[in-house]
Amino acid sequence: MLIRYGYDITVTCPAPTPMVSLLSAHGERGQDIRQAEQWVATPPVPSRTYLDLYGNLCRRFVAPAGDLSLWGDGTIEDSGALDPVLLGAAEVPVAALPDDCLIYLLGSRYCETDRLSQIAWDLFGNVEPGWTRVQTICDFVHNHIRFGYLDARATRTAAEAYEERIGVCRDYAHLAVAFCRCMNIPARYVNGYLGDIGVPIVDPMDFSAWIEVYLDGGWMTFDPRNNKPRIGRIVVARGRDAADVPLINSFGPHVLKSFRVWAYDITQIDPAPSP
Repeated sequence: MLIRYGYDITVTCPAPTPMVSLLSAHGERGQDIRQAEQWVATPPVPSRTYLDLYGNLCRRFVAPAGDLSLWGDGTIEDSGALDPVLLGAAEVPVAALPDDCLIYLLGSRYCETDRLSQIAWDLFGNVEPGWTRVQTICDFVHNHIRFGYLDARATRTAAEAYEERIGVCRDYAHLAVAFCRCMNIPARYVNGYLGDIGVPIVDPMDFSAWIEVYLDGGWMTFDPRNNKPRIGRIVVARGRDAADVPLINSFGPHVLKSFRVWAYDITQIDPAPSP
């Protein structure tokens, strides 16, 4: 399966503003790229890329005063398989975890393990460890939070999502990540492209957030928002929570003027605009 993916974003700045964007497919999928990802800025601005502490590809540039449009587009090959389900995957004792997993047991900006620890153990302490426990956490979060774009709030934390019971995909991810960490299971926040392949079409499309959990010596995908295996995930960035992987990090004020995202099976009608 070939998936075309990309974005068309316009921001407005009152003055020249340094920015860092995380919008490109993660480097781990480099061997799957079939049409190299383009990046076009209008008006043109010089940029350069670097890898951050988590291995994410970041692009650094200075937005001019006024409007700046960012357009990216690429094609990637995908197996077309659903997310794997490994019911027998076991938890790894903390003492046996790799060193680089330990950071994903700690509280972070949006995942307050200290506030949620007792709640997590009350809810999930008696659940069978391993895949079953993580899936039970995702089931709980999926049913506990009511989804709605109008309920989005950039500052909402996992504990607030638990209390308010509303949110968007990042809130589902934050709460599930926090609960897993409370149970001594490493968990990290992921954002990326997730098209409507094999499911009813949702419009407009947006970037998605899900989680990865360390079980049986590897990172495994869970999605508390959709809570079912899906086809064609394209990871953009991973981190402790959304604070580590903003789509655009602006070092000064800006206004989002327009925003469009696409990710679809290339055999479908092509809806992606040109820059």
